[in-house]
Amino acid sequence: MYGDISRPVSSLFSRSRRRPLRAMGVAVALSATLLAGCGTPPGAGEEKSAAAAPAKGFPVTVDNCGTRTTYDAPPSRVVTIHQHPAELMLALGLKDRMVGTAYPDSAVLPELRKDFEAVPELAAKEPSFETVLDAEPDFVYGGYASAFAENQGRSREAFADAGIDTYLNREYCGKKQVSMEDTYDEIRTIGSVFGVPDRADALVADLRGRVGAAVKAVKGAPETPVFVYDSGDKAAFTAGGKSLGTEVIKLAGGRNVFADLDDVFGDASWEQVVARKPEVIAIYDYAGADNVEQKKKFLLSQPALADVPAVKNKRFVVLPLTATLVGIRAPYAVEDLAHGLHPERFR
Repeated sequence: MYGDISRPVSSLFSRSRRRPLRAMGVAVALSATLLAGCGTPPGAGEEKSAAAAPAKGFPVTVDNCGTRTTYDAPPSRVVTIHQHPAELMLALGLKDRMVGTAYPDSAVLPELRKDFEAVPELAAKEPSFETVLDAEPDFVYGGYASAFAENQGRSREAFADAGIDTYLNREYCGKKQVSMEDTYDEIRTIGSVFGVPDRADALVADLRGRVGAAVKAVKGAPETPVFVYDSGDKAAFTAGGKSLGTEVIKLAGGRNVFADLDDVFGDASWEQVVARKPEVIAIYDYAGADNVEQKKKFLLSQPALADVPAVKNKRFVVLPLTATLVGIRAPYAVEDLAHGLHPERFR
């Protein structure tokens, strides 16, 4: 899975916004814009003039992973590839703009579940280029770099040639490290693209409040050593110091025992896990409850781990993978993890 997630963006380019010519409604909107540029024809009614006027707050220009796009109006037909972009869109109240989702990888936030299920699922994994085109989008929002995999025909340039704008989660723009601030910036950027900056500001304020309340609750508590278990049997595939997960752990009153691993993810030996004596194991979930139980069973069955405090005391906290990515879930993860690390502070 992570081989795809960490792939660099394969095609970077700069252009102004183009709309898909396959969607009749979008083509009509484009014609209206062109007519507006030539002046209002004599005798046109007030209603027609209002329809041709630029959208309030536009144009908006965004630089995203080397792609510069100018939006003259908010996108109206959106496909999201991967779950965290879909949740961000829904949290901004943009369900009516969404014509398809793809690649759900964990349970959706309860308050978003009904809206999420109302949007057509195009594919269980990344959809083909043709499948996306069939939904007639004017905007595709990708969560991982693999959303725009060139070797699968979904490069950003291919979508541009089809008249479709694209946006890639900033976590995969080549930054060496992301932070909670990147989450807030992502929300504000999407809010500006869709003409709902006030909603974005309100959402950021709510998420900051959640994080602030959790941080306040655990203030002064001893840092709990935490080992992140993503996967692996011969070695442990874990979160390194450059992961957003490490900041989530710190804000929740813990310490990632592999924060010195100079990467977002990497392998650690089981001997290292034993030596670092984690008191809590955070299990990343991206394949459902059965997979989580298998991971717990594996950890509890290893004789070499029997004396690890977290294993001995069966202290596990489950975090969906989406909670460790740039999106709306990381602040929720701070709350959940803080309760798991310091339950005494929440009684």
